[in-house]
Amino acid sequence: MDKVNEFETARYEYSAGAHQRFSDEANIHYTYSSADDLLNKLEDLSEFIQHHIEHQQPRLLTLRNYYTGNNETILQKNRRKEEHLADHRATHNFAKYVSQFIQGYMMGVPLKTTYPTEEVNEKIRDINRTNDADEHNSDLVLDQSIYGRAYELLYRNKRDETRFTALNVLETFVIYDDTVERNPIAAVRYISNRFKDDSKVYLYTESKRIEYSMGDDFKLTFVDEEPHFFKGVPIIEYENNKYRQGDFEDVLALIDLYDSAQSDTANYIQDLNDALLVIIGNLDLEVGEAKTMKEHNLLLLQTEPDVDGKAGNVDAKYIYKQYDVAGTEAYKDRIFNNILLFTSIPNLLDDKKGTNPQSGEAIKMKLFALEQKRATKERLFKKSLRDRYRLINNIMSIAAEGAFNVNDITITFTENLPSAIDQELKWFASLGGELSQETMLSLLSFVENPKEELEKIKKEREERNSFLDTYGFADTSEESDDGTNE
Repeated sequence: MDKVNEFETARYEYSAGAHQRFSDEANIHYTYSSADDLLNKLEDLSEFIQHHIEHQQPRLLTLRNYYTGNNETILQKNRRKEEHLADHRATHNFAKYVSQFIQGYMMGVPLKTTYPTEEVNEKIRDINRTNDADEHNSDLVLDQSIYGRAYELLYRNKRDETRFTALNVLETFVIYDDTVERNPIAAVRYISNRFKDDSKVYLYTESKRIEYSMGDDFKLTFVDEEPHFFKGVPIIEYENNKYRQGDFEDVLALIDLYDSAQSDTANYIQDLNDALLVIIGNLDLEVGEAKTMKEHNLLLLQTEPDVDGKAGNVDAKYIYKQYDVAGTEAYKDRIFNNILLFTSIPNLLDDKKGTNPQSGEAIKMKLFALEQKRATKERLFKKSLRDRYRLINNIMSIAAEGAFNVNDITITFTENLPSAIDQELKWFASLGGELSQETMLSLLSFVENPKEELEKIKKEREERNSFLDTYGFADTSEESDDGTNE
């Protein structure tokens, strides 16, 4: 038993060690037996919120600071002991570059959700359009990349429309049951108000939303409750990976090193401008004359004769710290490349051969590591996305707005890359291949629904034929079964 206690003590001391940026408590999942048990013991809910504010918020704030360019280490650390020396604090926003690169790569081409039945497909499309789903999904991917997690709230608005919106990651968390399935039993959204003494807390369960007021002592006071009809917790968590790590989180130390190296280079250059001028020799020079020469960047030195009447030697030079240009620049390049390597971001600036644009296939080879990360992110995103449409289906069934099978929804991600589709089509056509009009329309990024587009084409053709018939003209083109003209 003592061995177990020693192990637990050592594990805790390691997780809270000074050399670890975030403790293990900063990214744990909250679990509880059931929502009913939690409602019967509000002090435990208060402890969850207090723990989130004290242990999880600091990590999330740090990640947000790095994304917004407020790199904490270079800005807060006391770097120069001498007050008269330069103390530049250069921040480099690698965090934003990494997250926006991944966001654009995954969501630059909006994902598509399709259903086999056109009636249901149209309903899902209307819901997505009402909620600006393309922008919303892109925001979720960005939050995932920054914080390692993102949260989405589903609700019915005053016009009785099903809506979903992204929530503030810093003030939201989900509580899961303690089974191996880890099912969500409740979710918390708290809103801190700096101008009031209390905060609002909203607890969402599978059947209702409960509002509490929370004071500085984290004590909860019931305010109101109302039912919802989603038949599930209406806050969905989108995890970035198994450990809920942000995409740049494990290179924060490297970003700090790069900031420090670039800041030291800037400090060196300015310190060189203020370097100490040393004049060696017995000079016939007054202080006023020396100041005038310095202002004009000119130095005329004349020595006094020695006892023998001879002119002595004189020398002038600056004293400054020597700078190993090649070594320092190689050091910074190594850090730069390591940041990109460990975040799976390709270095698009390493092609020094010329200005010819690289093909999509050539860029794909550079994106191989990112492709592996994308596969994981997409699987987890699809899992949460199906939870979204499952809840939407539940409330649509109750509102008599129709129903559908969530498992029949096809979710398609398309990486945002320069495509070589023209080469593929030439190769396909040279082998005698044929494509339907619908398939060819699906290859166009600006056509959202090929079937709908075909219907528009058919309608326009009918209107044109009607016009020609009215004025005694005949349309000589023949329409084939797939909607093309022969």
